[in-house]
Amino acid sequence: MPFKSEMLEDEISPQINKYADVCIRNSCIDPELYGKYDVKRGLRDANGKGVLTGLTEIGDVHSYDNIDGKSVPCEGKLFYRGFDIEEIVEDFSSNGRFGFEEVTYLLIFGELPTKQKLDKFNAQLAEYRELPISFVRDVIMKAPSPDIMNVLARSVLTLYSYDALGDDTSIPNVLRQCLTLIARVPLISVYGHLTYQHYYGRESLHINNPDPELSTAENILRLLRPDSQYTDFEAKVLDLCLVLHAEHGGGNNSTFTTHVVSSTGTDTYSAIAASLCSLKGPKHGGANIKVKKMFDHMKETISHWDDEEEVMDYLMALLDKKLYDKKGLIYGIGHAVYSISDPRAKILKKYAKELSIQKNCEKEFALYETVERLAPEAIYRVHKVNKNVSANVDFYSGFVYTSLGLPDELFTPMFASARMAGWSAHRIEELINDGKIIRPAYKNVAKRAPFKPIEER
Repeated sequence: MPFKSEMLEDEISPQINKYADVCIRNSCIDPELYGKYDVKRGLRDANGKGVLTGLTEIGDVHSYDNIDGKSVPCEGKLFYRGFDIEEIVEDFSSNGRFGFEEVTYLLIFGELPTKQKLDKFNAQLAEYRELPISFVRDVIMKAPSPDIMNVLARSVLTLYSYDALGDDTSIPNVLRQCLTLIARVPLISVYGHLTYQHYYGRESLHINNPDPELSTAENILRLLRPDSQYTDFEAKVLDLCLVLHAEHGGGNNSTFTTHVVSSTGTDTYSAIAASLCSLKGPKHGGANIKVKKMFDHMKETISHWDDEEEVMDYLMALLDKKLYDKKGLIYGIGHAVYSISDPRAKILKKYAKELSIQKNCEKEFALYETVERLAPEAIYRVHKVNKNVSANVDFYSGFVYTSLGLPDELFTPMFASARMAGWSAHRIEELINDGKIIRPAYKNVAKRAPFKPIEER
């Protein structure tokens, strides 16, 4: 059963539409003025380089080398607290460990944990993982939502009411709050989805409790699946997704939001809720859903998935705004920072291939590989620019989530569950360094107008 909104279609009345027309007419700014005043729209310059607004020691994205004073594209690198993400993944995966909790420790505390420290940290997260009594019934089930990101934001704000030290911004207390949210957000995500499916999809409702002996990834699959069954490889792949999404520097929209809101001195729940609302935007956290839906359309449109000429024709039509959503984009290809390669995509692709074998969907994975290989040439043919473009992490993450049985509605909440680690580290960093409230400038370009009494208007 589709979601039924309480708002009737005719509630957007003709009068509201008239009001909207006035808003639009009086809010349009001449595009030429942005160039005239050298406005860095999106806080990026004309070459796409981000405007420097702060310093961080948490995450670093490296995609260019400085050679003879020029920026030269290079293979992408991602560093967590100075450590190469590829080396981090290789270490825990080759030793059969789950990595998300270890990476969370690294991001927040700035050092790699010993086994003893990691065991204590895992025990602490397990202790915080349990939600307050009746929280699922009174908060999550009270107002089911088709968008789990809204459930997360609402639930995080409500958790403030359960915290006697909600407004205390001392570092020990903020650390406690952050670890609690890191432990609980994955649960709230799954419970929010199950509740919606029960009330609006008429599915049976099963609420499993987390197991303190299991990792975050294992608990997600345990809670999501009615029989709580999963393979070790499935849990390890989901864990890898959490690791790769845990942090991406301070300049991405949601992490910058964490800094902006934290700089006001507000409480942890408000700062994290703001970050969740930022991530919900389709230009930010919803990219992997766009990739999946694009491939769903592609699979319905293309007759022979292994025919490269037919795939190329589809990509050309896509770029020419003739197919799918007619936006002229190949979703999952290209990145605001990476050019030659996204290290996260390279890592995830290997696991996605193995997962496709286990789930008997090798043909679908092969289509992904074909699109990844042909996309740069298609972009060159249509746009006539020899631009370095590559698959980003979202290109394969949607495929992985679908193969693991995660519904589309949980794609972005899984991103949020992972990024809780990075947001927490950045919030703590902002508070420790006690910077000024972040308040960039906006130039007013409206003309002055003489005031008229109401009788003369």
